[in-house]
Amino acid sequence: MFLELDGKGPHYTQLIRALKRAILDGRLAAGARLPPTRLLAQELEMSRTTVLAAYERLRAEGFIQGRAGAGSYVSALHLAPVATLPRQAITPPSRYARRIRHIDDLRPAQQHYDKRYNLQYCNPLVNPALNGIWGRELARAATHINLEETSPQGLLGLRQQICDYLVRRRGVVAAPEDILVVNGTQQAFSLTARVLLDEGDSAVLEEPHYFGVRQALLAHGAQLHAVRTDGEGLVCDELPAVAPRLICVTPSHQFPSGATMSLPRRLELLRYAAENRCWILEDDFDGEFRFDTQPLAALRSLDEGDRVIYVGTFSKTLFGALRLGYMVLPTALRRDLVTAKYLNDFACPEIEQAALAHFMESGGFERHLRLARRELKARYTTLVEALRQHAGDRVEIVDAPAGMYVLVWLRDCDHAGTEALIARARAHGLGLHPLAMHYQQPPPRPGLMFGYARLSVTALREAAQLFARCLDEADWQATSATHWRVAARLAVS
Repeated sequence: MFLELDGKGPHYTQLIRALKRAILDGRLAAGARLPPTRLLAQELEMSRTTVLAAYERLRAEGFIQGRAGAGSYVSALHLAPVATLPRQAITPPSRYARRIRHIDDLRPAQQHYDKRYNLQYCNPLVNPALNGIWGRELARAATHINLEETSPQGLLGLRQQICDYLVRRRGVVAAPEDILVVNGTQQAFSLTARVLLDEGDSAVLEEPHYFGVRQALLAHGAQLHAVRTDGEGLVCDELPAVAPRLICVTPSHQFPSGATMSLPRRLELLRYAAENRCWILEDDFDGEFRFDTQPLAALRSLDEGDRVIYVGTFSKTLFGALRLGYMVLPTALRRDLVTAKYLNDFACPEIEQAALAHFMESGGFERHLRLARRELKARYTTLVEALRQHAGDRVEIVDAPAGMYVLVWLRDCDHAGTEALIARARAHGLGLHPLAMHYQQPPPRPGLMFGYARLSVTALREAAQLFARCLDEADWQATSATHWRVAARLAVS
């Protein structure tokens, strides 16, 4: 008897799968006698015990039946023939599934993870001391937490610590019942879209904006309206006359331009939301990291109409593997968003929540933030100085001393030239990341985002030198191509 094993897992599970395929495909018809276990074991060069275990499992599941003294036979399953379709021709089961098939690459920056100088712009600072500290916090939490308790809204102790932190550092007054602990910012985007938006509803994005929020809104069928930003943040005068259901903003440190939304713009946006009964999603992804001044008060702190959903994350302030964030919920949406979280994944891991709560209560979190701000400021200063020294007037550096990246506009370069520059840098071990993916429509000129959180001061200097070398090569190739064209025209004339 011919059976093809797939090589995945223990022999007896491979044999079970092979026999099931043969039965379901009709190669072993109902009533067919299976080979004796000893004979099949010899043919397949496996132990008889393995074959016996496989037969016993198939008998328990009803695929075969034993007859005393006569062996094992295939059961009569009465299966109707199934028409097989090419895999690519199978229609997705829902409109949601059809929409997400057209979403861009979820993690475009992964293409540079293997490069020595990967200037990834959203990776948090690596603090080696956190490994040991976090291990101790997890061990402590595992011995103190009630393993039977889980709350969809989040551990009460962590929600209390978040409230204490927000009122002191971000000016946001909230009670623990206003806090929802989530698995990072991306889940906050998805839950908000699920609760607020029906298919076809309008949502406003800043232009430019974080591609992750655009993907979440598109997946839920939103009609997107991109509103321009400038040096004062969102241009509120250009908000649509027909009010959207949701407005997504990054007011403390606009992503990716680095602008801070001015107070008049903040008040104007809140007035617009109150008058038009729409909601604002405030993404405060790195508001803790300002180097020129103290962190600014959040937009939510000015919200008297209770229209702002405030979102913060620990994945950017601590480390990326910690998939914990939080939302401050308007009273009118509290029950709906907590229920949506419950239906999505029931709750975030409570041992990690307990570890984080104690880390915050003990003062470790704010000590880490102070250290991170000092280190990020040093890296920001180093990178900007090195770019000015080596790249000179071929680039325009946006002066925004905050966050974890620097925005750089390229002079005398188009989008095609930028893609060629990125490819050339990749060949030299330098990972460059284009700005264009954060626009709904391509920007009028190309730009790059230089992340500095993951590289040392020395590595940042070397990366800036390597970037200038790539620019030199691009300039030389452009000059050479011009000379060839001139020479060709002269030869013809």
